[in-house]
Order: sequence, then structure tokens, then C-alpha cells
Amino acid sequence: MYINGKFASGSASEKTPVINPATEEVIDEAWRGTERDAFAAVEAAGRAFQSWKLVPAYERAAALHEVATKIRAQHDDLVRLLTLEEGKPIPENDEELWWVEDTFDYYAELARHERGRVIPPGEPGQFNFVLKEPYGVVGCIVPWNYPLLLLAWKMAPALAAGNTVVIKPSELTPLSTLKLVEAACDHLPPGVVNVITGYGPEVGEPLVTHPEVPVIAFTGSLGVGQHIARLAAPMMKKLHLELGGKDPMVIAPDAELDMAVSGVAYAALINAGQVCTSTERVYVHERIFPQLSEELADFVGKLRLGNGLDENVDIGPMIRDEFRVKVEEQLSEAASQGAKVLVGGQRPPQMLRGFFLAPAVVTGVDHSMRLMREETFGPVIPIMPYKDFDEAIALANDCQYGLGASLMSHDAKLVKRFFEEVKAGTIWINDPLTDNFAGPFGGMKMSGLGRELGQEGIDEFYDVKHVHWDIEGGVKDYWYPY
Repeated sequence: MYINGKFASGSASEKTPVINPATEEVIDEAWRGTERDAFAAVEAAGRAFQSWKLVPAYERAAALHEVATKIRAQHDDLVRLLTLEEGKPIPENDEELWWVEDTFDYYAELARHERGRVIPPGEPGQFNFVLKEPYGVVGCIVPWNYPLLLLAWKMAPALAAGNTVVIKPSELTPLSTLKLVEAACDHLPPGVVNVITGYGPEVGEPLVTHPEVPVIAFTGSLGVGQHIARLAAPMMKKLHLELGGKDPMVIAPDAELDMAVSGVAYAALINAGQVCTSTERVYVHERIFPQLSEELADFVGKLRLGNGLDENVDIGPMIRDEFRVKVEEQLSEAASQGAKVLVGGQRPPQMLRGFFLAPAVVTGVDHSMRLMREETFGPVIPIMPYKDFDEAIALANDCQYGLGASLMSHDAKLVKRFFEEVKAGTIWINDPLTDNFAGPFGGMKMSGLGRELGQEGIDEFYDVKHVHWDIEGGVKDYWYPY
């Protein structure tokens, strides 16, 4: 673990193996932290905050630019470690690292832009202004599917705003986080960045409930997010929760079929479908549904499954067998209710090791099935026909989640209706799952609270103070006695 600028085991006496999901081999081990480690990290971060919050913005900017530069120097090693640890093919992890590097550069500059604003006073001789101030220690709880990207989206704006951080990576993927901190954060003052490894109940919950941690930034499942909210509620903590989704994609009748087929496959199957914004429901106009279903099944059937370190691999393994079993159960249940698996859905017989599942295309689905209601988080594309655009929008909105939604169409009237009427935090038109450093990312409905990226992403880590200053002073005619 990394606490107060040093690597050590802390109070941990046990280690947890980290497994390569493509081979099921143990890569390394990480310390299984305890409550004492979480408290030590918070104490170190709290001490460091007292001086870090006073560092001028241009100096913090330079420090974050240096983080980005040092990550770039370790780019290839970090890409390989990510692939070993969580399975995505090299091209996908190469893109993840590019995003990580540029996120630190982006927030380094954004932090120099403002600290608040001046507002009109109520009376002459008065001065009113708004200050943005850091909260203090931010607990960053990061999932396994994009361990460095989703860390950067929290860590970079939190540090840029003047906070310090305690990072709790997933117990499945701690190595890349430790490597990044080792490679890129040694120039930061001790305690500004801390990493505690282990399981949620043992180190995550003490971090959430610690009275000196006013902000929790978490990405993960709805159930864990709700648990964090219950733990944090008595202390009225600031919560920043990204809790997953069940993202729809609508294929309009005017869509280009080739673009729609490859776009659906990419949006649904990147990282083996283990993305919070994965397309998990596809609605196709009934006129083009038969042709698109056939072409999509043919396209998906030709995708190459294998170890992410190998060249010419499109899709890697799932992270663990229990996640694969969940997907298989959803597929089996849907099939028993009348769904038809056109391609995939089985464990490749030639792959005796690794948590692989052939990507599936499924028709004959409806909203009574778990496959269309609950987050799947696996390589499955369920597709369903619709009659008109009213029905398409109703189907897209018929879900407890509201993280993202996609549309394939060049019809401006349909596009306008879609982004105005579909309830989701991000709307993609003809280019699914493409983010923008300046565009806020986050969900509506049960997909969580708060936003990452953009100005909104750094504002999540500022507390806001209004200052009313009557420069002239004097007794007011509205004071006592009336």
C-alpha cells in the first residue's frame, strides 16, 4: 500500500492473489488492508491537505502536468499490466492510458481558470462574491473494468481543486493503480495521494464512514452505491456516485446498415461488454430488423476472441467466472422464455483456461426478461423490433437506469426528439461511447449522482461559499427596533 509517500504493508498480515483472467494464473499478490490502514491513510491525507490546499493553482497545475508526463513515460508498461490484470485487448488499454494522461493535463489547466465569481451586490458600498474551496480528503473507490481511467476522472479534478485523496482500487485490479502511483506521484508531497488495497468491508467501509473524509467518489454497482449512501447519510457526506446502466441504442429506419452493425457491435462488446455505458438493449425499426439481425449475427460471429496480449484479438475474457455465470444465467433464462440466440453465448471449447464467453446476439426478447431489465455487464446484444419512433423512445425510457443512450440516424427531426425526450446523462448520435474531456459524464435516475469530466467534473470537488461584505458598514434601518 502507499501511505504518506511510502510503500509498506501497513498493518496487513495477509495478501490477496491477483489473477490474469485470460489464463487464470496468479500475476502477483496485494496486501489485504485493514481498518487501521484506512485510518492511517486518512490521517496522512488530512495532514497533507492543510498545506496542499494553499499551494497556488499554477503550482498544482505544474504538478499534475508532471503526473501526466511520468505516466506517458511508463505508457507501454502500464498498458501491458492493465491487460494482464483485467483482460482488455492491448488497443483498448492503449486508449485507456491515453485518456488517463490527457485527463491529468486537462484538469491541470482547468484548475487555473477560476476560483469563484463576483456577483452584483444588493446595495452600493457592498461587495459580494462566491468562493470555490476544496473539501479536504476525498475517498476514491474505483472499479476493476477501467481501473486507471475511472481513477483519473476522480483523482485529477480532486487534486486540481486542492483536495487530497485516499484511493481504494478493486481487489481484482490493484496492481495498475499501485504502479501508476509509484511511477507518477513521487514528486507530490507525502500524503497528497494514498492507496489502500483490500476488500470493501475491510478498507472501503472504514474509508466511507471516517468522519474526516467529507467526499466519497465511487464507481460501481447500484447495490454497493446504495450501501455507501446508507453509510454516509448520518454524516451528510458529499457523494459522487456512478452506478451503472442498461443503455439503449435505437436504430432508425434511415440508418446506414453497415455503420449500425459495426457501431452496435463496438458499443455492446468493447471490454467484453463490461462497461457501464455498454449498449445492452438494441431497438431496430421493424422494416430493417430482419436484415440487421442477420448481418449483426454474421459480423459478431467473426470477431476474434482471445488473450488481450495477443495480436489480432478483438475481445478478451470476462474478469472472473462468477461474472460469466451471471451472463449465462440471463441468457438461459431468456431462452427458456422464447428468446433465440443467433450466435455465441457459449464458452469456447478450445479455450480450456480463462473466463471467455463467445459474444452473443439474441432476438425474441421483451421487457419481461431480466436480460432486458437488469444490467448484464457481459458480451451480449439483445435486439428487439419497434413499429414507430414513439414506441422506440418509450422502450428506451422503460428502465430504472439513465446513464447513456445512442441513436443511429441522419434524420434531424428524430435526432432532436431523441436527445430531448430520452432520459439519460449522455446522448450519442451515430458515434456511441465517445466521451469528451469538456463534456460532463454521469447518469440520471438510478444511474447515480454527480458528473465527471468537464467543468462539472471539477466542481464536484469544490465546496461553495458566498461572501457578503458591507464595506461601508453602519447601522441598517431594517435592524431592531422595528
